[in-house]
Amino acid sequence: MKRDFLNVSDLTKEEILHIIEYGIKLKKDRFSDRSLKGKSIGLIFMKPSTRTRLSFEVGVYQMGGQPLYITGSSTQLSRGEDIKDTGRVMSRYLDGLVVRTYSHRELEELAVYFDKPVINALTDYLHPCQILADLQTIYERLGRIEGIKVAFVGDGNNVANTWLIAGGVVGFNVSVATPEGYEPSGKAVYEALKHADKTGAQIQITNNPVEAVKDADVVYTDVWVSMGQEGEKEKKKDFEGFTVDEKLIKHASKNVLVMHCLPAHKGEEISEEVFEEYADLIFEQAENRLHAQKSLMNFLFK
Repeated sequence: MKRDFLNVSDLTKEEILHIIEYGIKLKKDRFSDRSLKGKSIGLIFMKPSTRTRLSFEVGVYQMGGQPLYITGSSTQLSRGEDIKDTGRVMSRYLDGLVVRTYSHRELEELAVYFDKPVINALTDYLHPCQILADLQTIYERLGRIEGIKVAFVGDGNNVANTWLIAGGVVGFNVSVATPEGYEPSGKAVYEALKHADKTGAQIQITNNPVEAVKDADVVYTDVWVSMGQEGEKEKKKDFEGFTVDEKLIKHASKNVLVMHCLPAHKGEEISEEVFEEYADLIFEQAENRLHAQKSLMNFLFK
């Protein structure tokens, strides 16, 4: 039976830890895994991308496969072809799909009709590949994941949603601080709490960034205006006091890690000074997209 990765919770805690550990191994020898030799992997991108596209294209190549980059406008999807028909056609050609799109519901529908594994490379609801790479980065730096505290400060977007669910599944504490009215999805919070009942993770939603980052091992942020929301620039006014700056991170753990999934709008969600202080870590996050996703593809596509 095929396995998809549309949500972090599609994997068990043990599977996530296995993928992280194998990703660290692949980082030391980039061409050691050739499990995609002879396979063609479709990369459907309905949204622009830098890190996601590069990491998946390079990753498939390094694993011996053929990456096929497909823009939304280059398929019949742009002319109204049914998603289920697209999925059934692509099943005849491809060995796996990586999809970056707007609607999570449409991704789920595509996964029903594509008969091989599908990876969520970002939707409006979740960004699970980003969090896999972030967890690998944290594990490399701290030597552990379970029991840590991750504080997310900013907009309750797809990245915040995914952090909550990941915390519940793996068993680490997550505190999300947003302005009032910008909280994470209630669906994500519900799922996080459901998993947390089993793992003992603590899940917190607050409108106070100082409260969120108190004693945090990791302080994480993302842009306030996500891709596709460029017409909502006025919402930035609501985020006053939610910048990750030196004043805020003083409330975190002494050896705090400050992370950002990029691209960064310095001076908004993160100060220039804090970004540069943690730049090596932030760009290691970006690099680890390659290694964590190769490990994931080995798990799903081989």
